[in-house]
Amino acid sequence: MYRCEAVSAEAFVQQLACNLVNHGYWFYTVGHVPPGKDPRAVDRKLIDGYGLEISKWQRARLKAKGHAKLSYLRHERFFVLLATAGEHIFYQREGRVRDVRREPIVFDGYSIGCSKGSDGRYHASVKIHADTFNERRAYLLGLALHRSAETLVQAFQSVRFTPYARVRRQLLRLLREVNECRRIGGFELIPLRALRLRREIVQVFDRNPAAAGQSSSSFESSSSPCASVSSCSEIVKNTNRSVLHGR
Repeated sequence: MYRCEAVSAEAFVQQLACNLVNHGYWFYTVGHVPPGKDPRAVDRKLIDGYGLEISKWQRARLKAKGHAKLSYLRHERFFVLLATAGEHIFYQREGRVRDVRREPIVFDGYSIGCSKGSDGRYHASVKIHADTFNERRAYLLGLALHRSAETLVQAFQSVRFTPYARVRRQLLRLLREVNECRRIGGFELIPLRALRLRREIVQVFDRNPAAAGQSSSSFESSSSPCASVSSCSEIVKNTNRSVLHGR
C-alpha cells in the first residue's frame, strides 16, 4: 500500500525537502483538490493511474533501464507529483513540468528549492517565502518600539516555521533588526531564546495507514506502462462524485 498523505504541513515539508528533493526529485507539478472532492479518491486515481504501487525490485530494474522514478505527496488539499530525470509518462501527461532548482515549490509560507552547496552538489533549500517573510518583518519591526521585551519574545516564538538552515538565518536577521531598533531607542534587547533554532524530526505518515485509508508501501515509484493515465489536473477534475461520496 502506498503512503502519500502527510499528517501535518511540517511533515509535508520534511518529506519533500529531505527525502525527495535531496534525492534528485527535481521535476514537479502541483495541484489542489477542489472543494467537494474527496482527496483520498484523487490519491487513488493518481496512484493507480501512474502505477505507483510497485516493488523496490521493479523500481530498481526500471531505474537501470533509464526510467525516472515518480513520487506523489499530499497534505490536506495540496499535492505535488515529483520525478527524477529519465523517461516517464509523467513528462508527456502533465504539460508544464517545473524544475525545483529554478522554480521553488511554494507551500504554506515556505519556499522549497534546490541549489548547489560548497561541495558542488545539489541540496534542498527551505526558507520562508519572500512575501511571508516581509509580512513578518514588517509586523515585528512595527512592534519593536511599542511592546515590552517579554511580549516580543512571545511574538517571535509564535513564528511557526521549522528552523531549517536558511529559515534560521532569516529568523536571526529579524532578531538583529528588531534589536537594532530597540538599542537605538534605549529599550531592553530581545534574547536569543526567543527563537526556535533547533529542528526536530517529525513523523510524516500516519502510524496506522489502514485506518487512515492509506497504503503502507514506499513513497516513490518508477515508470511503468500505463496507456490510460490522465494528467493530475484531469484526474482531479473528472473524479466521479458518486465515488467520492461512497454512493
